Amino acid sequence: MKLYTPDNSELIDISAVTPLPDGLLIEGTIMGAMPMKAVLRRAELRRGFRLLTFRSALALILMLFRK
Repeated sequence: MKLYTPDNSELIDISAVTPLPDGLLIEGTIMGAMPMKAVLRRAELRRGFRLLTFRSALALILMLFRK
């Protein structure tokens, strides 16, 4: 999975997501050069869900069915 900046340059290329007892380990490369490992903890995931509004959740679901 790749995440892009607003000007369409590649920011992060996520290569693996592994469950850990403390959360999720996310592995990838930043800007095509620097390898990274990050842990997404349960508390941070809950905070992320607070950012979701009905409109953004609907947009996420509709993205799955677009070409």
